[in-house]
Parts: sequence; structure tokens; C-alpha cells
Amino acid sequence: MKKEENVDAFLQKAKSLTSFLATMEPQQKNTLLLAMADALEAHQEAILEANAKDMDKGVKNTLSAALLDRLKLTPKRIRGMAQAVREIAALKEPVGRVLEGWVVPSGLRIEKVSIPIGVVAIIYESRPNVTSDTAALCFKSGNICVLKGGKEATHSNHAIAKVLQDTLAFNGVDPACISLLPDETREGVATLIRQDAYVDLIIPRGGEGLIRFVSQNATVPVVKHDKGVCHTYVDKEANLDQAMEIVLNAKCQRPSACNALETLLVHEAIASDFVPRIAAALTQVGAKVKGCATTQQFIHVDLATPEDFHTEHLSNALSIKVVADIQEALHHITTYGSSHSEAILTENYTTAEWFLNAVDASCVYVNASTRFTDGGEFGFGAEVGISTNKLHARGPMGINELTTYKYKVYGKGNVRA
Repeated sequence: MKKEENVDAFLQKAKSLTSFLATMEPQQKNTLLLAMADALEAHQEAILEANAKDMDKGVKNTLSAALLDRLKLTPKRIRGMAQAVREIAALKEPVGRVLEGWVVPSGLRIEKVSIPIGVVAIIYESRPNVTSDTAALCFKSGNICVLKGGKEATHSNHAIAKVLQDTLAFNGVDPACISLLPDETREGVATLIRQDAYVDLIIPRGGEGLIRFVSQNATVPVVKHDKGVCHTYVDKEANLDQAMEIVLNAKCQRPSACNALETLLVHEAIASDFVPRIAAALTQVGAKVKGCATTQQFIHVDLATPEDFHTEHLSNALSIKVVADIQEALHHITTYGSSHSEAILTENYTTAEWFLNAVDASCVYVNASTRFTDGGEFGFGAEVGISTNKLHARGPMGINELTTYKYKVYGKGNVRA
């Protein structure tokens, strides 16, 4: 059997299970999710062994420190994975919600009701925890999930998926409800994203190359988890002590995250005071700082180029730009931002609201770190990705964003005149 035929048969099987999972009772889904969480912890050693193989290979292949950090699993991270699954199980049932209901003049009663999307394929890189997070979210929302992780995490992903599938099989449920794509090559991905007869949604989350390839070649609808070029604008009326803490958290708490700060914008009225202070604090914790020509008047740093401003560093690197006012800050964000997460630090309510309304991004903050753009932090349990799309979902995608809807129409022998 050719690889393409193998993928075709695999996806046919996935599609055939959609009605089964869509009609599973909520309590049964939750019971299975809790069993999956327990199984992840019970099989911790096997998962860590598999992850060690991936880490060794990653070191040999000279993966960056940021990618190695994303790849690495520890007992604490596995407990976190299990806890995320438990939190997903505890969420309100997303399927069968009556979103709206009304009666029309003809006497028909109409309900707009949430339903699963169907077969959801998630293509991702590096982070093995995405395997359990996305599988649990899809399962809770009644979707069959097809997972395609990065080759750098092959052993880890297979070990985690096996735990989840074995839990389903042990409880009499077809393990194909949660599956890894059988052909992990680029050709396998190319086949997957064109299978619109069987796949209802593709969610790519990873580097620019992956996102571009999927977006340009897919015939299946795509919701992008694009790069995070996140900005924080420190306004002239900001609380500067508070701003110090927020900026350090946004950049340094986990630099490899997509919601980490990449460019700091500082109002020129406070630049002479704030720029040296924040640069010294960043340097002290090992951050590499670059700056615009005006920034160089206050601190000794390399000049930040347009390429720097376009870059999602995924490391402890930061660019600083001094701006004349909020309009210049907004212009910079429009030019270089990726519609992910943007923040303003200010005590002026009017300025804050202007920023919130003017910035085109999935998440916009006032006086808070962009690091909060996360399904868990938003109360979703986890996320399948952070959508930078405008349709159909935006921001952290939890269980409700993994549903669509249908209209249920109730009549009593009604016929149209």
C-alpha cells in the first residue's frame, strides 16, 4: 500500500467515528478523560524514557536552547499535563448548548445548537504536552483528533499517544478517536491537508515555514497558530515600578513561549529614566538587548534592525524602540506585529481604551504581562493553539472554539405557503 493510500484509509476510519464520539454522553467522556490523566502519571517513567531519546537526538542535532526547553519533559511537566486533562474534564459540556432559540411567524421553533466540528487535525512542533492537551480538548468537544507532531518529539509523542489510546481501548472505546498520523513525512502532511473529504479543520502551530506551507497548500479550512511577535508599550503615564515587573515577566519568565515579549516600546517622555533601568535589569538576568537609534542615546546596545523587529526570538532577546506617542506605537505594532498579544502600561484610562480598541490582535492587555495568553490562564483548561485568525476562532482555542453549530428546527406539520 502506498503511503498516500495509507493516509487515505486512516482518515476514512477517523471520519467514520465522528457520529459515535459526537453522541457520547458527557459523563462517559469525563470519566475517560480522568482515566487518561491517571494513566499519564502512572506511565511517567515510560514517557520520560521516550523523551530522553528525543532530548539526546535534539542535542546531537544542535537544537536551540529554546527548542530543547519546549521539548523537555520532567515529572513536574507530566503532572502538569495530567492536571490539564483533569481541568478539561471539569469544564462545562461544550456540545449541545442552545446558543439561541426563537419561534418564527410560521410556528416553527428554531434552536441554534453547538456541535463538534468533526475530524480535527493538529500539526505541531517540539512540545510533547501538546499531544495530551489537544487530544483531551478534542475528545471533550466530541471531535476525532489526528495529531502530527514534530520529528524532534517522535518518541515522546508516541509514548503519550499510546497511553491515551490504551486507556480508550481498555474502556471499550475505539482508540482511533485519538490518533497520530501514520505518515510523519512532509509528504504525509501534504496529503493530510488536502483531504477535505475526511478532515474538517487543520490547526497548524509551529514555525513560519510550517504555517506558510499549510496555509498555501491546504484545501481543508485552516486556523493558524502563527508566530508571536508581541509588544508592550510603556506610556508616559505608566507606573514605572510596576512596568519593570511586567516587562521582566513578559520577556524572561519563559522566553521560548509564543506569548513572550519581543519588542518593548517606550514613550520618549520617560525614555531617559526607564530605558536605562529596564535595560540594566534585563541584562542582569541574561537578556540580550538591542535598540533603535534613540535608544542608543541612553544605553550602549547594538542597533535593532527591521529584521529584529520582525523576529520571534523564542530566546532571551529583546528589541527596544522609543516612540513619540501612542500613534507611533500603534503604527509600529501594525507594521511588525503578528496579531498575537499586545500590551499597554498606563494609568490613563482614555489612553488604555484607545489602545485596546485600535490594536488588531487576538489578545490586548492593559497593565499586565502578555504571558497570560494561554488556555489554562484563560480558564479553558488548555488550548489547541492560539489563533491569530479572525475566523472562526481567535486567541486561545479551548473546547468551545472546537465546536460549530447547527439549527434544529421543530415543526407540527408545517408547510410553506
